[in-house]
Amino acid sequence: MKIGIRPVVLVGLTVAALILLSACAPGPNPLQNVAPEGGTVGGFWLGLWQGIIAPITFIISLFRSDVSFYEVYNNGIWYNLGFILGAGIWFGGSASASRR
Repeated sequence: MKIGIRPVVLVGLTVAALILLSACAPGPNPLQNVAPEGGTVGGFWLGLWQGIIAPITFIISLFRSDVSFYEVYNNGIWYNLGFILGAGIWFGGSASASRR
């Protein structure tokens, strides 16, 4: 039985894509639940706000090194949930998906 070149190339490209995507997996945050000096840990509401202003912050962070896109001093799941919900506002949430 002869195996054609197309299935081999398809499998190779799939494996390469999986390896590339696995490199984007997030790592642990060693600063989680650790407040900076004189500061507080970011929670749900800060995550929501930073998610809403994320596109603007991203553009500013390209030109200024003192502006960060994501708060590393956060409380984990609640900050992440707020950030995702806030960023989802820019794309219309699930309402825009249901219109299509």
